[in-house]
Amino acid sequence: MKNEGYPAPLSAGLIGSCTNSSYEDIGRAAFIAREAKKHGLKARVPLMVTPGSEQVRATIERDGLLADLEAIGATVLANACGPCIGQWERTDVTFIGSPEVVVAYALAGRLDVDPIADGIPVDGKRVKLPAPAAQEFPAKGYAAGESGYVAPAGSAAAQVVVSPASERLALLEPFAPIDKQTGYRDLPVLLRAKGKCTTDQISPAGPWLKFRGHLDRISDNMFTGATNAFADKPGTGYNVLTGETGETLPAIARAYKAKRLGWVAVGDTNYGEGSSREHAAMSPRFLGARVVLVRSFARIHETNLKKQGVLPLTFADPADYERIGREDRLTFVGVDRLEPGRDVEVRITHTDGKIESFQVRHSLTREQIGWFMAGSALNLIRGQQKP
Repeated sequence: MKNEGYPAPLSAGLIGSCTNSSYEDIGRAAFIAREAKKHGLKARVPLMVTPGSEQVRATIERDGLLADLEAIGATVLANACGPCIGQWERTDVTFIGSPEVVVAYALAGRLDVDPIADGIPVDGKRVKLPAPAAQEFPAKGYAAGESGYVAPAGSAAAQVVVSPASERLALLEPFAPIDKQTGYRDLPVLLRAKGKCTTDQISPAGPWLKFRGHLDRISDNMFTGATNAFADKPGTGYNVLTGETGETLPAIARAYKAKRLGWVAVGDTNYGEGSSREHAAMSPRFLGARVVLVRSFARIHETNLKKQGVLPLTFADPADYERIGREDRLTFVGVDRLEPGRDVEVRITHTDGKIESFQVRHSLTREQIGWFMAGSALNLIRGQQKP
C-alpha cells in the first residue's frame, strides 16, 4: 500500500447497486455482520447497502438479514443505481471487493490490515471471523415488495404539462423509425473508440445527472469521456461536413442530425461495460446513431441499444476495426432483410473512391428484429396497443 500511495484509513464501504446485491450476496454480508455482533463489533466507517431489487429488499427484511446489517451500523439504501452512477460524490481512491470482504474491512476501518487472514484488531487483540455461508435463494421464496406504481388521479386523459423552458424535464417523444432501404447507406463514422469505452464514457454521470429527465439536454454529454482514434482529445472528433477537427462529439452529431444524416459509432472490445444506464443508448439514438459496430459488446448495453432501435453489430474479423478511417462512409447491406444468425455485409467507401467490404454479425432474435424494424421496442409496444 505504501508503495502505491494508497491511504490506510477507510472512508466508507458500499455493498450492492446492480452488482453483488443478490439475495445470496446480501446473505454472505449478513453472515459476517451476525458474527461481528457476537463480538460486539460495529462498522468503524459508514457502511451502505443497496439491495439489487425491491424483491431482494423486501425479502432480506422479512428474513432478518436487513436487521443483521443494521445491527452493526449499516444503512440500507433504496434499490437504485446510486453511487455507481455518480450520485455519491467521492474524490478519493476506490477499491472493489466482494460483499463479505467489504463488510470485514468496514469493521476494521483500515486498509493496511488483513481482516480475513489476521483478524480484526479490537482492544489489543484480534477477532477472526469464520468464512461466510448463505443460501443462494430464499427458502420461503421472494417477497413481493412494493410495486412502486401509483395510479393516476382522475381522468386517464389528464395531460402532463412541462415548461418548455425547463432544462431538468422534458416529455419524451417516440423515436422515428428509419427507412431500412435508404437510411443505412453512406453513413459517416462519428468516432472510432480506442480501448475501453464504458457507459460512463458514453454518457458521463456526476453533474450531468440533474438533466436525466431531459434527453435533449443530457445528450450534450454523449461520448465526452471517450477516446477517439480520429482526435487528439477525448470527447472530440472530425466533422466530415466541414472538414474541421476538435469539435465535441455531441456538437458534430447535432450537425449531422440537422442535415438528416445518420452516423455510426465504432468501438473496441467489451464496448459499453459498466453501469446499465439507459442514457448511454438513448442519447446516441436521439442524436442520430443508426449503428454501433464493435469488436465485442458488454451484454446489457447491447440489449439497451436494441431496445432503442440502434443496430448493434460486431466485426466477424476483429482486425476489420482498423480498416475504418475518419472520412470513410459505411453502407450496411440488407438490413431490411435481417434474419437471426445471418451476417450483414458492410461496404466501406474511402475518400479515394475505393470500395471494400467485410462481414459483421448481430445477435438479434426475431422479436428484437421487430423492435429494430419499428424504430424501438417502445414503438412496437405502442403499435400493438393501438385499437
